[in-house]
Amino acid sequence: MFRISAFVTELQQPTPISPRRDAPGPVVIWNLIRRCNLHCRHCYSASTDKDFSGELTCAQVCAVMEDLYAAGVRALILSGGEPLLRPDIFDIARYAKAKGFYVGLSSNGTLIGQHNIDAIAASGFDYVGVSLDGLGATHDHFRGQKGAFAASLEGIRLCRERGLKVGIRYTLTQGNAADLPGLLALLGTERVDRFYFSHLNYAGRGGSNRAEDSHHQMTRAAMEQVFDSCLAYARAGQAKEFTSGNNDADGVFFLHWVRRHYPARANHIEGKLRQWGGNASGANVANIDNRGNVHPDTMWWHYSLGNVLKRPFAQIWSNPAEPLLAQLRRRPRPVKGRCAGCAYLDICNGNTRIRAQKHLGDLWAEDPGCYLTEDEISAGPSAA
Repeated sequence: MFRISAFVTELQQPTPISPRRDAPGPVVIWNLIRRCNLHCRHCYSASTDKDFSGELTCAQVCAVMEDLYAAGVRALILSGGEPLLRPDIFDIARYAKAKGFYVGLSSNGTLIGQHNIDAIAASGFDYVGVSLDGLGATHDHFRGQKGAFAASLEGIRLCRERGLKVGIRYTLTQGNAADLPGLLALLGTERVDRFYFSHLNYAGRGGSNRAEDSHHQMTRAAMEQVFDSCLAYARAGQAKEFTSGNNDADGVFFLHWVRRHYPARANHIEGKLRQWGGNASGANVANIDNRGNVHPDTMWWHYSLGNVLKRPFAQIWSNPAEPLLAQLRRRPRPVKGRCAGCAYLDICNGNTRIRAQKHLGDLWAEDPGCYLTEDEISAGPSAA
């Protein structure tokens, strides 16, 4: 994940550059349930409105939390499917908070209502992220349900009224790129705290819809909008938290944006970007699916590192004999093609790798989702 707002802040309030280091334990995105009341076109877990067998009980979830905490994990993102479809979701959240975890809720927002907003607020979620794929009819089309946008927006408003930190999660495709400016404006009109911009990744239904992945020029234009919006909100005294995910080339693109607009800060930002270090799949990010299988991140559901019902998480995550983890944790990664010759490999760390594997059948092939030009990946400064 690329924390755009943190780097924008560095433009105005620089902080010392430190050596890059991994966190004591990964952030764990936990798909507690696969069932969902919607049918989203780019769902990585291919969720649908039916029960799935083999999902962990509340007692099992709480037991796994003990293992996670012992392994150094301190942040949990409770996801799905739609996590609010679990009747024990608030018990799980309260247990996690009592244990000392940062706890986020990743929801489609349609099930947040007057009937449960008090319980959501009382559970102590540190953050509630609601997915919006556009405005009005665009969102309803992507989510497969008429009225989904209105319901999700009402969920956002209810969270905000209860003092919860709330954010919008958005995945760019050709079909919803035109709605991005309206969503960015919504951050101000609805007083939303955070905006998460996701690039389409080739997993789940996102894999079958890869033809809808935005062209590189569209991606570039979208990222320019996000950078400009983040800066504009900060200058207006309405600082919002902007992040992006599933394409670590965003960091290098930001560097070139800084070189154009803030050349005096470019060397500092480059140093901070190298300190960040890019893609952290299999190192600082982990995923547990609804049946307890552990993955390097949410896009690797086809590959299980082990199951938390059979082995403690720490044993799975630190297994020296696990080949995929060993490969993903290599620095520098042995990437091929244009990635191998990129002057900024230590900034993006070879990107997510799942696109290369899914699209080209080679874990180390060049990332087909990289939208940087040849000039932008060369050693010389670029004004592109």
